[in-house]
This record gives sequence, C-alpha cells and structure tokens, in this order.
Amino acid sequence: MQSIKRYQVRGLPGKVERANFSGRLVDYWAPEGGSNRVLIAHDGQNIFDRRTATFVYTWRLAQNAIRVSKEMGEKPPVVIGVFHSSSKSDPHGRGKDLSPEDPFREGVKPLITPTITVDELRGNAYLNQIFNEIVPAIVDETKSEYSPQRTAMIGSSMGGLATLYAATRMSEKFSTALALSTHWPLGGNPLVDWLLPRIPQAGIAKVWMSRGTKGLDATYPPFQEYADSRMADLGWKGKRFTSKVYHRTTHNERSWASYVDEPLRFWLNT
Repeated sequence: MQSIKRYQVRGLPGKVERANFSGRLVDYWAPEGGSNRVLIAHDGQNIFDRRTATFVYTWRLAQNAIRVSKEMGEKPPVVIGVFHSSSKSDPHGRGKDLSPEDPFREGVKPLITPTITVDELRGNAYLNQIFNEIVPAIVDETKSEYSPQRTAMIGSSMGGLATLYAATRMSEKFSTALALSTHWPLGGNPLVDWLLPRIPQAGIAKVWMSRGTKGLDATYPPFQEYADSRMADLGWKGKRFTSKVYHRTTHNERSWASYVDEPLRFWLNT
C-alpha cells in the first residue's frame, strides 16, 4: 500500500486518501477513530473525486452513508472505492476486472460481440486483491474493525455483476450485496442462471437489485424480471431480498446517487 495523496471533498469531514495497491488505485474515507462497518465500491474513480469521475459526477457515497448512518444511530462505515484498471495501454481493463470470470470460462456465451477473450478475464484476481490485500490494509490503516457480517459490497452496471459474482465466491468475506443497474445483457438469462443459485444463503444475508427506466437501463426489464423470478424460486424473500425500479432514472452516476441512500438503508437496517 503506497499512499499517493489526501484531498478534501465537500460534505465529508476529514480527507479522502488515495493509495496504490500493486498498480491499482483505491480511494478511501473513514470516520474519525475508524468504524466497525466496511462498504466496498467498484468503479472507485466515480465514488469521491469529480476530477476522475467518468461524467464529472460522483455517487456521493460517503456523504449518503454518513446521513443514513446518523438516521439509524450507527457510526458511518469505512468507504473503499476500488478503481478499475482501464488505461491507454489496456482500454478494456474495466471489462476484464468486472466481468464474472467463471461463468464465461464454463460456457456462458456473451450476448454482445466481445472486445476481450475469455482468457483475458481477471475477475477472480480482482476480487482476491480486494479482499486479501486492499481491505485488510485499509482496515488496519484506519484503525477500524472488520467483520464479514458488517461488510457490504456495492456496484452498478458491470459493477453490479461483479458484486453478485463476489457473493458466489467470497460469501465468507461480506454479507450484503448491493447491485444497481446490473448489466445482465452481457450474458443474458444463462448468466442469471449461473450466478444466482450459487449465492449461498448461509453466507450472504441480503441482496439488493435495482434498475432505472431510461437509457441503457431501458433494455434491462426482461433480464431483471427473470432474475427477480429466479430469486423468488430460490427462496429469497422478505427483508433479505429487494428489487426496485426507479422511474425516470438512467444509467449514470447522477441517477445512482439520487437513490443510493435506499440500498444503504437496506444494508444498515438489521
């Protein structure tokens, strides 16, 4: 873990830290004195810093987490934003990181023309780095406490897929999966059928899914409705599973920021 810089963000006490983990950038924030909760977010470039955000708008994830935690009488979580690895030399790095690796290695066919090969996928290594290198170092650095039962992962689009995939592989590391605008068209219903039955209900306590109705999200209803039916068939119900539709929202950070307080409340409402 190599510290790069500290910077301030409006609405956040203290400073956000940026660090390099074996070539991967990570931004993180923790309340003073640390926390006993951890929130891990994909696409870390869009979490805190408008200068690195894809469309110059962030999730305001930590600000929302502070507000919701205060409402619920909880200390805010450590918020960890893990950058994808796309670069000029590796323009498809995000897809290599966030695509669920095992389903495609085991025969699920992409519904869209792939820009990368199955052999280039590195989703397993990406998740291993998060849980074996990044999270332990940040928990230690911020003097926080780590408990899988009090740890959540959140992502949108490909990050939603990565979150659900992590639930199939790392259920001993976190207990709540928050997947917004999940990009099911990558593999369609066969990908739904591969992922969802493999989420262990003994390890994962809660699963959130949601979508908008505009832009790319307008193509999601048949896939998300099928996912909802599969979750019901698998016995996910009540406070353990929620799937919501946010009308007039689209596929970008501004839309996700507009309702991210709800999945956070879903997580913290024990």
